[in-house]
Amino acid sequence: MKQVTVTVIDPVGLHARPATVAVNAASKFKSDVNVAFKGREVNMKSIMGVMSLGIPTQSEITISATGDDEEAAIEAIEEVLRAQKIIA
Repeated sequence: MKQVTVTVIDPVGLHARPATVAVNAASKFKSDVNVAFKGREVNMKSIMGVMSLGIPTQSEITISATGDDEEAAIEAIEEVLRAQKIIA
């Protein structure tokens, strides 16, 4: 398993548009990709799952991947979310 802990800096948190960006990035990989916030963990490939966490701005989240392409998945997801200024 590969994981990274990051801070959400998008002004609206990880809702609607930023959540869609995250889900689209995660869905490109075979690995199981999850996001954890305040003790809850959901499948990052599920828009409803990600939005159900209600992640506000300035929150720390942990993104984890398990599978054949776990390292590439974490790197790509982190890169996309940083480029869109969703995480710091």
